[in-house]
Parts: sequence; structure tokens; C-alpha cells
Amino acid sequence: MTERIIKFDDVEIATQAFGNPAHAPVLLIMGAMASMLWWPDEFCQKLAAREYYVIRYDNRDTGRSTVYEPGEPPYTMDDMAQDAVRVLEGYGIDSANLIGMSLGGTIAQIAALSHPERVKTLTLMSTTPIGIDTSALPHTAAAYMAHAATGETVDWTDNAEVIEFLAKDTQMIAGVAHPYDERQARAFVERDVRRAKNFVSATNHFMLRGGQALKGKLAELAAPLLVIHGTGDPIYPVEHGELLAQTVRGAKLVRLEGGGHEIHPADWEEIVSAIDAHVR
Repeated sequence: MTERIIKFDDVEIATQAFGNPAHAPVLLIMGAMASMLWWPDEFCQKLAAREYYVIRYDNRDTGRSTVYEPGEPPYTMDDMAQDAVRVLEGYGIDSANLIGMSLGGTIAQIAALSHPERVKTLTLMSTTPIGIDTSALPHTAAAYMAHAATGETVDWTDNAEVIEFLAKDTQMIAGVAHPYDERQARAFVERDVRRAKNFVSATNHFMLRGGQALKGKLAELAAPLLVIHGTGDPIYPVEHGELLAQTVRGAKLVRLEGGGHEIHPADWEEIVSAIDAHVR
């Protein structure tokens, strides 16, 4: 694994790469409040072992990338999509295979529709389609919403409180297909929080807007699309993934039976194999 800071304008994006730069590039884009560590090291290594050059990065306001004062983010999801393009430019890559998870899936859709020449293939995990009406789809589970509401009482400047809340969050988003490892989840959350420049800044992600200019454009997606979605996802129920696949001609849908809003180690082989088959 190699690390690199990509700098442009007044922004710094922290990145890490796995594998051989001569191999086909894969860019991983993670979701809200989640640094690149939420793409697990071992997952990235498994993907790189299939002869891909795998790049992950910290979105703005996460990890070691540029952070802003909480409450007034001076950027949009469109800017975050442009960040993905800037990361590719920083590595000297003209186009890549994009993989987006949750909010990262929204960013990846914006990037693929706004910069089709930059995106060879698109894989969207645990996300929802942009620019189309999703009001008739099932909403986020009530149990998760009740948990999320407790976040308003968290002192986000207190790492101990943040770790406690996020550890519970990992349990709330987990699926039912595999055992939940509380000890491992807590250790990971502690690592992520302590690595961040200013973790409270990640709450800016909940105030972001973007993609308005792409309303009704999803069906025009040029990049071949793979959708991967857990059938037990409490954030975006699987119907969101199904609508994604139905909207884009030729799209493929892989359902992870009982999977949650997560990249569970027990699903890595299925996920990596599906991505490998799609990209090739």
C-alpha cells in the first residue's frame, strides 16, 4: 500500500493505493461520515490480487483530507464528484472503474453522468438512484432512525461519546446473514475516529446537496452498471438497488442475501468476484 496527498486549489485529498499501477485502475468512493478505512484493507488487497490497481481516498471532512468548520460546508456533492476526477488526475489516470458505496454511490453517479469519458464501468453498492422519484420506495428502517436521532445528543467533540455512538451504529446497519463482531467493530471505529483530523467535521455530509442538474438523466448512463445490494439493508432497502438496475439498460443486480449496509468479510469473495466479472 502506498499513500499520496492529492492537492488542488485549496483542497487536499488523502489517498492510498494497492497493487500494480500497470493494472486496470479501480477508484473506491465511500459514504457519509466514512473515511477510506471503511473500504477494509483486506478487501482492497483482495481486489488488487485480481490484477487491479485499487485507489481509495478520504472524502472531504473525513480522515486526513481537508476539513471545514462544522455546520457550513463550502462544497456540494458535485464538488465531491469532481474530487474523484482530481484524484484520478493526481495519479495520471485518464479513466477508471468506479465503485461507490452509499453516499459514495451518489457521488459516483454524479461523476459518471458528468464525466462519462472518465468512467469505464460503474459499480454501486448500498445506494439509491439519483434524479428520479424514489418516494414510493421503502424508507430507512424505523429502528435505525430512532438510533440516528440520538446522535443529536452526542458531543461530537468528545471522542469517547463519538466512538460509543458509532460502535452502536455499526450494529444498527449490520445485516442478519452473518454474526456481528462487536469487539472488532469497536476497534475499527476507534481507529477511524482517532485518525481523523477533526471528526466532528464529518457531520457536514448530512447538509450536502448536489446532482440537481442531472434530474432524469440516470437512464442515459453510458458506463456499464453493476448494482450490489444487501436484502437486509436498513438504510436503503433493497428496492433502491432494484430501481437502479431497472433504470439503466443492461445493468446487473447482485443481491447479498441478508446483507446490511456494510461490506461484511463473509461477503467479500462474492462482491470481489462480481466486480471482477463486471469489469472484465
